Order: sequence, then C-alpha cells, then structure tokens
Amino acid sequence: MKLTRLVGSCDEGECPTLYLTDRGTLAVQGEHVTDHGLQIPAHETLVEIPVELIRKAVRDNLI
Repeated sequence: MKLTRLVGSCDEGECPTLYLTDRGTLAVQGEHVTDHGLQIPAHETLVEIPVELIRKAVRDNLI
C-alpha cells in the first residue's frame, strides 16, 4: 500500500497524521486507544487524533 501524507500535527516524526492510500481510503496515525471498553475485531484497532487534524485537512481541501 502506498501512503501519501495529507496533514499532520507536526512537520515530521511520530505525531498524529492523516494519510491518503492508493486504495482511495484514509489511514490515520495516532495514539493507540486501550481503555475504550468496546469489542474490536482482532484485525482492527482504535487510534486517537486531535479534531483539529481533520478540520485542517478539510480546510485545506485535502479530503
């Protein structure tokens, strides 16, 4: 899978980031959420990102 960085919380490094995939989907890098109390399938996970990251992507017409 090819990822294209759309927007992140910092210029580079390990921080919340939103990517566009070559499959026409989005991939999200963020903090792994463990205290959610949900039944998540083994092949999925939850990540937490700042709301501002999505707002910036929409504002910049990236998604």
